[in-house]
Amino acid sequence: MEKNKYDFSIVVPVYNELKNLSPLTESIIEELGSENLDYQIIYVDDGSQDGSSKKIDELASEIEILSAVHFKENNGQTAAFLAGFREAEGEYIITLDADLQVRPEDIFKMLPYLKEYDMVVGKRVNRNDGIVKKISSLIANGVRNFITGEEITDTGCPLKIFKNEIHKEFYPFKGMHRFYPTLARMNKYRVKEVAVNHYPRKYGESKYGVNNRMWRGLLDTFVMRWMKKRIINYTIKRD
Repeated sequence: MEKNKYDFSIVVPVYNELKNLSPLTESIIEELGSENLDYQIIYVDDGSQDGSSKKIDELASEIEILSAVHFKENNGQTAAFLAGFREAEGEYIITLDADLQVRPEDIFKMLPYLKEYDMVVGKRVNRNDGIVKKISSLIANGVRNFITGEEITDTGCPLKIFKNEIHKEFYPFKGMHRFYPTLARMNKYRVKEVAVNHYPRKYGESKYGVNNRMWRGLLDTFVMRWMKKRIINYTIKRD
């Protein structure tokens, strides 16, 4: 089997996050460089209109381990993740958002669990969001778990680490990024949730509200429940 080029591939969807890109990049390099990790950074521009697209090209020209992927138009976070996963050459994939509300430093809280688990997902504590967003997220996670039979506290946490091979199980449907732990478990991978810090957004605006987080997510949840009910399990008899 061919060895992966890197130990880790950091995949970050970018949509109108111009002011966050330099501090995010500096934080990734400072944190991971301090431990001499072998990694690459992949920024996927999801049709930004604020100059983010040009900025990630500038960063890619300056930093050898950083590459830029561009969409012609806005296609959503799930599409951006999938495009980044297909470019990833690391043994493990790390996902982050560009807003710096969850930071690269917490990657090190999760790495020890990779010895026992195939996917480690963050659980944001002391959320620094508005009350409406907190309530909608709490309800959405509770309903999602009730319907799908899952026990993931915070499916919306952007910080996740998983074996590269697992992304092949992620269906190319809108909204599926909310269900990566569920999809991993459906395919017999071991998943662990770990508490991580959450910080206020310093620059830019959140891309999610009640309409596109709760109601759209609820519809996707019923789709996921249907998929789980329809999954095929079998055992081959061997002499």
